[in-house]
This record gives sequence, C-alpha cells and structure tokens, in this order.
Amino acid sequence: MRLPERGEGQTRIGVAIPVPAPYAEMLSDARRRSGDGFADLIPPHVTILGPTVVDQGAMAAVVEHLAAVTSSAQAFTMILRGTGTFRPVSEVVFVQVAQGIAECEQLETAVRTGVLAQELRFNYHPHVTIAHDVEPEALDRAFEECAGFEATFDVTGVDLFEHGDDGVWRTVETFPLGG
Repeated sequence: MRLPERGEGQTRIGVAIPVPAPYAEMLSDARRRSGDGFADLIPPHVTILGPTVVDQGAMAAVVEHLAAVTSSAQAFTMILRGTGTFRPVSEVVFVQVAQGIAECEQLETAVRTGVLAQELRFNYHPHVTIAHDVEPEALDRAFEECAGFEATFDVTGVDLFEHGDDGVWRTVETFPLGG
C-alpha cells in the first residue's frame, strides 16, 4: 500500500464506511486467505477519503468539516455483491458496491473539499479490498472465492480513521449521517 509520508507534527488519516459484523469478519478472513498482510491492520471498509496527511493542529478543523458534511447527508442502504479487480493498473481484487454508489460518490466529493481538498491519483470507485499486492494466483483465488459474496446493511455514519505507528488503522470518531 502506498501511503503519503508523514512528518513531525502530522497525522495520517482516512475517512471510510466501516463494514459491520458479521460481514467484516468474513471479508477479513478472505483477505487473510489471500495472503494479504494488511488483513489484520485495515478493517474492511469502503473508502471515502484515502490516506491523507494533515497537521495535528488542523485536526479540529477536519472534525468540524466532517461533521458539517455528514450532517447534510442521509443514511442509505448499501449492498455489496460479487468481485471486481483493478488489474492490470493495480494488483487489487475487491468486493463491489452494488447499491450505494451514488451516495458514496456524493460523500467523497463533499469530504474532499475545504481542509481536505486534494487531487486524486485515480478516479474514485467505491469498493472493499480483499486482496492487494499478492501473487497473481492469490488474486485469482480471492476473485473466485468471493464472487458469490453478498451483504446488505444500512450506512448511518462514516468513520474518521487514524493510522497508528504500529501500522493499524483505528476509528477515532464516527460521524452520523444526518447529524
């Protein structure tokens, strides 16, 4: 995983929709089976804002911004179904968002403004990674194993994650949709 460099007095954050239990455990297990070393470091999620470095002094503004964005968004139902891949551009296999794409796109666009404004390396595509930078055979196996995966759940908030010095992404605050 390519992470932005973090300097003195900075924090690496991300914003995502966490996948709830029992689906999260199922997707973590799939990621572990693929041999992906990030399976125990990154909880299953749909990214809204990828890894971003901010000055620690700006965190209050980040929290204020996220609270404002999420207060004007509404809860929605998400359906995850089947698999996809970014190959050959990126060695990633994922579970697809089958319903909730527009809501994710709207959240992503709104979050990536103000204090969190930034350019994207790739076009935004909501998904849940299940294999990343593993052997081609493991990518193929993950693609096949999860092809029949399906999950339906309500999205009522987004989480602000912080990337710890131990490499683990942890929720530091949840922002409810609709305030």
